[in-house]
Amino acid sequence: MSTQEFNTRLVDMEPSLKYFALSLTRNPENAGDLVQETFLKAIQYREKYALDTNIKAWLFTILKNTYLNQVTKLSTKKTINDESEDDYILKNTMFDNQNAETKISTNDIERTIHELDDDYRIPFKMFIDGYKYKEIAETMDLPIGTVKSRIFFARRILMDNLQDYR
Repeated sequence: MSTQEFNTRLVDMEPSLKYFALSLTRNPENAGDLVQETFLKAIQYREKYALDTNIKAWLFTILKNTYLNQVTKLSTKKTINDESEDDYILKNTMFDNQNAETKISTNDIERTIHELDDDYRIPFKMFIDGYKYKEIAETMDLPIGTVKSRIFFARRILMDNLQDYR
């Protein structure tokens, strides 16, 4: 496939990608940025695209992985987007109603999770955020057995490091 054909196929996919990005971000500006980043990565990794495969699925996977990476980065910063008109970025105050002892416990647990290697932390956080093993495997481009093992070992590491909370 020539570069011109590849680029034409990318441009043809733009409306579908924008719609998908908007369904993920719920913000037109962020969706546009996500589509642009997807195009950039698709062009950058063009040689990895197999000719007889579904380009739409390939692009959607790039877009979804890019979005999930952005969400993971935001969650490690402990910030969330406020959907109000002011668009502030607020500190996550999920634990404000808890007592001091619970806050200490929560901080220890979060710190211990954050200290895990990326190979264990990312699938573990996705799992506790509600993703299924299959979704994690597809997102991270890993076999499902590897994902299950990494989550199992992450739990074991956390149990070893947080024995005081048993």
